[in-house]
Order: sequence, then structure tokens, then C-alpha cells
Amino acid sequence: MKESDEAVQCISITIDDALNGQRLDHALTSVCDLSRSRIQQLIADGLVFRLSVVPGEGVSLVAVRKHAFRVALRQSYEIHVPANAPLALQAEDIALDILFEDEHLIVVNKPPGMVVHPSHGHDSGTLVHALLHHCPNLPGINGVERPGIVHRIDKDTSGSLVIAKSELAHQRLVEMFARHDIRREYLAWCRGAPTWKEQRIDLPIARHPQHRQKMSVQMHGKPAITVARVEASYRRDFSRLRLNLHTGRTHQIRVHLSHEHLPILGDAVYARSYNPGSNIPVVARQAVLTLKRQALHAEVLGMNHPISGDPLLFTAPLPDDLVQLSAALDMAYA
Repeated sequence: MKESDEAVQCISITIDDALNGQRLDHALTSVCDLSRSRIQQLIADGLVFRLSVVPGEGVSLVAVRKHAFRVALRQSYEIHVPANAPLALQAEDIALDILFEDEHLIVVNKPPGMVVHPSHGHDSGTLVHALLHHCPNLPGINGVERPGIVHRIDKDTSGSLVIAKSELAHQRLVEMFARHDIRREYLAWCRGAPTWKEQRIDLPIARHPQHRQKMSVQMHGKPAITVARVEASYRRDFSRLRLNLHTGRTHQIRVHLSHEHLPILGDAVYARSYNPGSNIPVVARQAVLTLKRQALHAEVLGMNHPISGDPLLFTAPLPDDLVQLSAALDMAYA
């Protein structure tokens, strides 16, 4: 394999015994530092070529546009990686609560109210804008406008998030998330209290058939598994749950708990509006009414370092609003 130093990087690969018969995207990913999603995009863009010898004309390049194409022994390929276009995003000097950082990774404790990456209606003030200021080399990661992002949490969910700072770290983190090799534990404060102490919620999730901004439990949906454990019960009024994600579907915890009739306090999408009655202790009632977002926090993030293999475990401290909510419920139901 060789690489050029031109504006368009050229990576040359010859298929050996170990790669023979593999899918094109798998084979190329295994011998270069690009992620599989990046390779697939380059294939779709017509930037992956097979070298073909034409008698009397020499070698020509034939674009291969199917990532499931099976490679064969001694075939040669070229990957043309264009220079990353300058991001339209401007770095913003926004403070980050950094739990860990080295040359490959950064783990942050995202505050509630911050969107992870730019989207319609959120063109500034996102975590990506803050990361671009903190990590000047980040725009080259994965060649997209979500530099280094391998997973996300909702705007109004707080807690731990890992971001890749190198292409190889990004590739390996994506693979780890796909294999569910990342430990993710959340805390949620909910209405009601379950009859069980621990429950494996194994219910598929898909886009809601009527409300396109929502997800819902659908038998034709993608597999989704959440293991919920009761940490505290406040009579039958409220409960605090610890949740382990075994998959990572959009709004997974919020959908699963709503389906279990345990809506998360403050959730404006998956919980009906709630006005605590006179049966709720005053301290608890005030705490619930002052909550401005869903009471959900990504507390624990654990993994093996994608480059060194060293075990890593991070605990994101609770933000002030959840500290106050938890203290109020403990006091009210002591």
C-alpha cells in the first residue's frame, strides 16, 4: 500500500490471500485508516478504482461502485481521497467539561440544552462548534461536517459523550458501537414506580407512523434493548432508574420507559403534561414543576481505548438541576 502527498490522497492496495473473497468495503477498511462508512461513501462517489490491464493500452482505472463487490487475489485498487473541504462552521469559544483527553479521544460531560451537531435550526452553539475551537485539527476527521462524532445524546439529555480526534480512533469507535462494546449507563427520574426491581425491555423501535419527529415501539422496527434497574422508589409517585443500553436507537430510553408507563419527568415529547396533585409532598411538587427538561443523564461511559486497548471508565457528574431534583425527592419521601 502506498499513499501520495498530493491534495488528493491516493491509497494503493493489492489483494492478498487474507483479503481474497472479502467484500470490497471490508477489504479496504481492514488495510487503511479510513472508516467503513467513509470507504462506502468514496465508493458511492466513484473514487475507488480497480486497476485493469488492457492489451496494447496499458493500465486503466475502472470505478467500482458496489461496496459489496467481492475482491479477488492479486487485484489492485486505488482509493482517491479528496482533500477535506473547509467546514462552513465557525469555531466558537464555548467552555467544555472535559472528563478525559489524549491525542486520539476526548470525552466530555455535555450540559443539558446543548445540541451535539449542527442541524436545521441549530447552526451555532453546538458541541461541534465548541470542539472546533478546542481541537483545531478536528475538521479532518471522517471528512464530514460532524467531525469526530460517533454517537450523540439528545439536546436536553446531559452526560458523557466520546469524540474521536483521529481517523483511526473514529473508525474503531464506530466499530465498537456497532458491536455494542461500549458500556453506557443512564439515570432517569420517572413518574410512577414499577413492580419489578430489574427488567430487560426488548422492544423494537421505529419512526412513529403519524408523528414523524417521534419514535415508537413497532414490531417491524429495529431491535432495541434496555436493561432497567430500580435505584430508588418514592412511594408509588416517582422512581429513579439506572438504565443500561445494549443498543442505541434514537430516543430509546424515553420510548421504552414511556411504553412501560414510566414516563421520564420533564419529557415534553413522550410524557403527557403533568401537574402534581396535593397528594405529592410540597418539596417534591416544586422540584418537579421547576424542571425544564427531561430528567435523563448519561452518567457512565466505559470502553477499551480504541488505540491502546487500555480499559477506560468515566462517570459524568450530575448537573445542578438533577442534583436539586434528586435531593428534593429524597427529602420529601424520607
